[in-house]
This record gives sequence, C-alpha cells and structure tokens, in this order.
Amino acid sequence: MSRFASIVDHISRAMLLVAGFMLTAMMVVVMAEVTTRALFGLTDGAVDLTFNGGIELVRFALLFSILYALPWNVDRAQVVVDLFTQKLSDRAIAALQSLCFTGYFLLALAMSYRFWGSIGHVQMSGETTQDLGIPMTYIFGATLLGTGMLCIRSLIVAVRRALEAMGYKS
Repeated sequence: MSRFASIVDHISRAMLLVAGFMLTAMMVVVMAEVTTRALFGLTDGAVDLTFNGGIELVRFALLFSILYALPWNVDRAQVVVDLFTQKLSDRAIAALQSLCFTGYFLLALAMSYRFWGSIGHVQMSGETTQDLGIPMTYIFGATLLGTGMLCIRSLIVAVRRALEAMGYKS
C-alpha cells in the first residue's frame, strides 16, 4: 500500500500546484475584468476591451483551486480542539482522526458518485457553459478528478490513522 499511497501523494501534490495556478489565474482574470470595465467607463465606451466569460472563468477557477487543493491538504490542515483531546492517548486521538477521515472519504465518495452521474447527463444533453460554450462534460470530468482524488487520499489517511490507533507504526 505504501507504493500506491506514495503515487497518490505525488498526484495530490501536483494537483496542489494546479490549484495554485488556478488561484493565480482567477486573480488575473478579476484584475483584467475590473481594468477593462473601468477603461470602458472612463472613455465612455470609446475603448472597449471588455470580454465575455470572465465570471465563468473565475467561478471554475475557484472550483478547481478548492477541489484540487483538498486532496493534498486533507490531513495537513485540521484544527484540533485540545479541550476534547488533551486527556486522550495518542492511539485514541488516532482512532478519532481515522473516524473523521472516514467521514471525508464518504463525503468525497458521494460527491464523486454525483459528478459521475452528472457527466452522463450533460453528455447526453450536450449542455455547455452559458458564456464561453465549454461543454459541461469537461468541467464535471475535471471536478470528478478532484473529488475522486480526495476520496482516495482520505481513505488512505483514514487507514493510516486506524493502523496507528491499533498500535502499528506507519
């Protein structure tokens, strides 16, 4: 399992880089949108560099920046309330964490299942985005990649924590 987990970790790390790129792209699109609209307003419409689809680009960049960052950070960005765990042993804490990550796994599995079904639906209907005309099949497919990796990574972390709770060293 450690080889498989290592491959999943590397893919998750690459997805984190994609998430960072998406976040940067989102910022650039917002700046371009605001600048071109301001220029249009200042020149009373004489200079029109505005473009369609800025809102869609930002919306999908936000979606992918969140979904692609989650697999890598699922076990790195947890807030632990010491009030509840301060008297617990390390093994008990690992058991609680395993339960929590199992919940993440189930949530990601449900999301993946729904996006899988949505891909089939939009593929049959030919649905596209409103402004840019991008087939929703591509959007939902990329979303399924994010939720699928979150599902796999959450399961791996849940198993690791369960093994720690049972006394095995990882």
